[in-house]
Amino acid sequence: MAAMQRPLKRTIAIAKLRACFSSLRPAAAADIVASPPPQLPPFDHQPHPYNGPFADEVLAKRKTFLGPSVFHYYKKPCRCVSDQAKIYGFSKLNIVEGKMQYLYDDSGRRYLDAFAGIVTVSCGHCHPEILNAITEQSKLLQHATTIYLHHTIGDFAESLAAKMPGNLKVVYFVNSGSEANELAMMMARLYTGSLGMISLRNAYHGGSSSTLGLTALNTWKYPIPEGHVHHVMNPDPYRGAFGADAASYANDVQDHIDYGTSGKVAGFIAETMQGVGGAVELAPGYLKLVYDIIHKAGGVCIADEVQTGFGRTGSHYWGFETQGVIPDIVTMAKGIGNGLPLGAVVTTPEIASVLAQKIQFNTFGGNPVCSAGGLAVLRVLDKEKRQAHCADVGSHLLERLRFLMERHDIIGNVRGRGLMVGIELVTDRDNKTPAKAETAVVFEKLRELGVLVGKGGLHGNVFRIKPPMCFSKDDADFLVDALDYSLSKL
Repeated sequence: MAAMQRPLKRTIAIAKLRACFSSLRPAAAADIVASPPPQLPPFDHQPHPYNGPFADEVLAKRKTFLGPSVFHYYKKPCRCVSDQAKIYGFSKLNIVEGKMQYLYDDSGRRYLDAFAGIVTVSCGHCHPEILNAITEQSKLLQHATTIYLHHTIGDFAESLAAKMPGNLKVVYFVNSGSEANELAMMMARLYTGSLGMISLRNAYHGGSSSTLGLTALNTWKYPIPEGHVHHVMNPDPYRGAFGADAASYANDVQDHIDYGTSGKVAGFIAETMQGVGGAVELAPGYLKLVYDIIHKAGGVCIADEVQTGFGRTGSHYWGFETQGVIPDIVTMAKGIGNGLPLGAVVTTPEIASVLAQKIQFNTFGGNPVCSAGGLAVLRVLDKEKRQAHCADVGSHLLERLRFLMERHDIIGNVRGRGLMVGIELVTDRDNKTPAKAETAVVFEKLRELGVLVGKGGLHGNVFRIKPPMCFSKDDADFLVDALDYSLSKL
């Protein structure tokens, strides 16, 4: 019965949308004719017919059975536009299919995914080689913990270690970035015998009870004990108190050690480019200065590569390499699995040895399916030369965005490397007042045009452009044109 009702519901929905479109005021219709919106680049893929539940039904079930903290993007009331002779309504986005850098909703409409499942889909949605690796392994063995021998975890660890500099050769597999940072923090404390951790303001390192202590954005933090964590000044070249003066920010770290600790710390953790914080690249030379300070205080240095790793920055395979340092511990997740629940911690044999004091075990970490998928990700990234591709497309995207900044005063800052880009909107450039309301409006306009981006920063006024790494120059041009069109309509 439900299946018979779906075509009728779809017909009624389309009729309502046509009525909505026909009621547009003449001036608005004239605007559309005079200034046509940009169109998505051609793409050779036909989405599968969809006969599942519509957005309202999906949302109702989420509200009933999922926690109230689970949020979703795009809450604006229905609007109507015409796109290549198709009529679409915009209220809630129900994504049902993905292919490479594109997503499809329940009506079959295509969207450019410029956020990659929150910087998670590295190679592309449903990449055939990764799907094949996952499928073939699933046919043989889905799960066997590390208490038994199985070759996939060792093969994956070997390939991952080969990507690391220095003596970073020991790998622990986990299931998420939060879990990776938890394990790294525990290693640092066990290895040094100290408890104090230092992280940056504006940082995000996870949503677990311990990693929320490392996180320094009040929008994400619950009022729970933070556990011996010091948050130092963020070396943000755009908003920071010292601009791009790395030495002054490093001095703040030394002050915290001198006045806020016993003189000894367990470790320091930082994203090379802050993700949730709004694609903020640290002041040049900052990590080299701080790593020296931390080592003198007996601590270890942790690089959070959950978002910046695997060539996304274009110039380097790992984000920390842009600062000319080698960490003691590196954490990673998201792009490592192209959507699989997979994370890893890589460290030196000396630091890794501290976990042998007790039983250390992870039920799902490095299971055969995730290991096979993760190994396929590494091979695809190499085979398709995605790091070089990110450098090429990213430089083109940044050049066009900086030109766009000259046309629109609301763009206060364009920043980033490769395909990890931030666009910060402000109401005035002198005071850098966050354009929070305007960002929300443009965010919806971009979706209406077929572009899905992320938002970040404490005030939610930074567009996060971090697409799958197969994102093309044509996609970049469409994104910039859509942004230009949207800003022009403010």
